[in-house]
Amino acid sequence: MSTAPPAGTPTGTPEYLRAAVQRLLAAHDPAHTPAAEFLGARYDAGLAWIHFPVGSGGLGAPRALQQLVNDEFTAAGAPVLDSGRHGIGLGMAAPTLLAFGDEEIRRRFLRPLWTGEEVWCQLFSEPGAGSDLAALATRAVRDGDHWVVDGQKVWTSLAHEAQWAILVTRTDPNVPKHRGMTYFICDMTAPGVEVRPLRQATGEAEFNEVFLTGVRIPDAHRLGAVGDGWRVATTTLMNERVAIGGHAEPREGGLIGLLAGTWRERPELRTPGLHDALLRLWVDAEAARLTGERLRQQLAAGQPGPEGSAAKLAFARLNQQISGLELELLGEEGLLYDDWTFRRPASPSMLQGTPGYRYLRAKGNSIEGGTSEILRGIIAERVLGLPQEIRVDKDVAWKDLPR
Repeated sequence: MSTAPPAGTPTGTPEYLRAAVQRLLAAHDPAHTPAAEFLGARYDAGLAWIHFPVGSGGLGAPRALQQLVNDEFTAAGAPVLDSGRHGIGLGMAAPTLLAFGDEEIRRRFLRPLWTGEEVWCQLFSEPGAGSDLAALATRAVRDGDHWVVDGQKVWTSLAHEAQWAILVTRTDPNVPKHRGMTYFICDMTAPGVEVRPLRQATGEAEFNEVFLTGVRIPDAHRLGAVGDGWRVATTTLMNERVAIGGHAEPREGGLIGLLAGTWRERPELRTPGLHDALLRLWVDAEAARLTGERLRQQLAAGQPGPEGSAAKLAFARLNQQISGLELELLGEEGLLYDDWTFRRPASPSMLQGTPGYRYLRAKGNSIEGGTSEILRGIIAERVLGLPQEIRVDKDVAWKDLPR
């Protein structure tokens, strides 16, 4: 049976996209095609991100139809990338490369990012500039057609596996902190890049310190104009918060599903007080799920806005409250911890750990991807329209700021 759409069918229609998916599936049976090969064929067919331009994994089609395409591939058992290992590449790097990279950058980086052949990390946070990213001190100095970078980054997920990184640097210390930053693509295998593990309370070392000493980056790997790095970084951060807090969950999915399951299976643990607490969190989780769904619908119509900060804030608060109630419900049993050996999880998942692991790991949710304090400020100013905080350093040159 032919899967071709009727002649003249516009590319941005459901009929065209369904037929395009079926043609790809007919030519590349997911059951017998290696995952990277299948994903490469999907990219080449413009069915990776359908709203991206032709030649960059897309068709220039409406973003709202992406879910239709995803559902068709899911129903056929098509491979997808591990969101833990490739979440930074897919969720943060790709939209930034699309928005600020030239055609050569898109052609070089987007396909291997989509197929999973190249892992990405994000060199943003620093020991003295975590919540206040604009205070960063890692310097980049122009040297002909290259930039020479020196500094230190911290809390960098996947740096030990990444081939490439998105990097924000200080290129002009003589202007206020938001104006003197420049954004680059950094080769993590380049001389001068040193990665050291950071061990967490869970025993894992998901994160790293990254030391950059005389690292040379070609100017061709700059994203955006010199000194315009804050605007580029803001695009990355808005996508990051949607990627962390706006992922799709079924009703009673995630941690609330685990807690509700324990409640049903262990009637001897129940008390009226715990019942009330569970119901409140169940309602909160459902409200967060529906809010995330609305956020994804808004995203389908355009770029992410500050609403993604609310989704990420709710995600962190709920995970901590649910994991805390799980320990309270299980009592001493919940405090048992099975493994505190040093390990490097390829794709950490709280759903697969013990209650004690979930309790400890959830603490990091209010730090990673933007602290809850920073996100509350964004919501207050950009969503609720409240007066801005007084910023005495707004017009002060970065080099004159106390550190």
